[in-house]
Amino acid sequence: MDAESVRIVEFGTLTMSDDVWDRTKLISAAIAPLAVQSIAGTVAVGAVAAALGISRRQVYVLIKRLRDGSGLLTDLAPGHSSGGKGASRLVDEVEDLVRVIVRKQFLTRQKRTVASVHRDIAIECRAQALPVPSRSTVERRIRALNPVEVGRRRGGPDAVRSLQSAGGDVPVIGTILEQVQIDHTVIDMIVVDVRERQPIGRPYLTVAIDVFSRALVGMVVTLEAPSVVSVGLCLAHAATDKRPWLESLGVDAPWPMSGKPRQLYLDNASEFKSEALRRGCEQHGIDLAYRPPGRPHYGGIVERVIGTAMQQVHELPGTTFSSPVERGRYDSDRMAMLTLHELEKWLALAVASYHGRIHSTLGQTPTGRWAEGVAATGTPAVASNPTAFLIDFLPVVRRTLTRTGFVIDHVHYFANALKPWISRRDTLDPFLIRRDPRDLSRIWVLDPDGHLYVEVPYRTMANPVVSLWEHQRALARLHEPGIAQVDEEVLFRMIGQMRDIASTASKTTKRMRRDTQRRDTTTAAAKSRAPSPGAVLPPDSPDDEPPDAPSPAIAVAGFDQIEQW
Repeated sequence: MDAESVRIVEFGTLTMSDDVWDRTKLISAAIAPLAVQSIAGTVAVGAVAAALGISRRQVYVLIKRLRDGSGLLTDLAPGHSSGGKGASRLVDEVEDLVRVIVRKQFLTRQKRTVASVHRDIAIECRAQALPVPSRSTVERRIRALNPVEVGRRRGGPDAVRSLQSAGGDVPVIGTILEQVQIDHTVIDMIVVDVRERQPIGRPYLTVAIDVFSRALVGMVVTLEAPSVVSVGLCLAHAATDKRPWLESLGVDAPWPMSGKPRQLYLDNASEFKSEALRRGCEQHGIDLAYRPPGRPHYGGIVERVIGTAMQQVHELPGTTFSSPVERGRYDSDRMAMLTLHELEKWLALAVASYHGRIHSTLGQTPTGRWAEGVAATGTPAVASNPTAFLIDFLPVVRRTLTRTGFVIDHVHYFANALKPWISRRDTLDPFLIRRDPRDLSRIWVLDPDGHLYVEVPYRTMANPVVSLWEHQRALARLHEPGIAQVDEEVLFRMIGQMRDIASTASKTTKRMRRDTQRRDTTTAAAKSRAPSPGAVLPPDSPDDEPPDAPSPAIAVAGFDQIEQW
């Protein structure tokens, strides 16, 4: 491996089959209560062994693995060479066949028996010259399925009412990080670019709030529209120590609220339902829950906090207020003064102020409530490697390895770490690759064994750092005149021309200034990266301000009281 390559361990977040992943979740739910006890009693161990269909000795082995592990779901995943009782013994082809037939024939209103489903599996396996799994193996696969899904598919919605919460009451939350709500909003103000101090539009805010303490545990401010990456960045911000980020903003204020949530409560937007988010959360022991349709009060807490924050934003220069009627004749563009970096700094200070004020529902400050939670349950677990944590939530692409590396959307990537795989590329399947849409200058490639992510940069190191939005706009420009063949050199030449136009135009438009600011933010994020595997990926790197840029003094007001909930 070349010295500059960074490797991040991958534990199987996206490489396990659905059956193995579901089985691991089932094991984790059963073993976790025993692992937190100082002594696991024989009665409790026996009950778990019977429920999982394994021996008591294996239960003790699993308890030790969980205690010695790193707090990840895959600490309990069956090893590739395991083959013990309860672990997956089937070859991949049989696993796939069992999964397909179970879903097509067992999970139906016809309610076919396990015996008849197993008979069809045996017939199909013999037809394909595959080993036939035993009936008990098929039964274990079925027991590992989500009981709510099984009941709904076989009996309809009424059959699973007893398995779900009754009524319309919001569940009671009893400790910190038991439930964290995340939501997005477009901020009610115009920000300006850092160079000319001209308006570039409204940014977006993604926040995560701890329901028990009403404390904000994560925040991301970006010019990009809400996406899966926004959710991952907010989660990474919530799960890591915020002191380095506060120092980068120049903020001297406490924000001790950090840790992995036990449950993430979301609405039903598409960015909250990706496979990467689902498995990333399961990998880190985060339960995903969604707001019931037609019950908006279930997500009211995070929405109230966002609403309160927007009321405070309305006091800043450049606010758009909540509606044209409320804005009246106020010229938001002309009054705009704050850059994205300055707005982020203001929000960080406002959050610190809010944490120190009495909350009407709690009767105490969020800081005090959080401290009580820490005293009761201990210091929350934080992400030990923020880079690895964020990678688990990045979008995925799959590509075949070529003699010169990987090609993704006309861009070539290469590192010396790829050389051992290039020699046997004809025998390898397409590689699983993750990339950060904010910075396409590097990708994370999962090795063929599925154990490590390797950082792979541009093959042409002289190419500038670009984001996915800038890359896509350049491609669209190239296709306008009907250019059919696009290569990397032409692509980056077009990006350079677009940047020159945006930088040198005597009268730039708001869109050009916004694009320039987004590009500068991407470049700043790349420059701020540390080369070590443990380097923190900042949620949204601040803009590099020129020495002579004016810095208007803005009074920071904390969020007002949140209404009773």
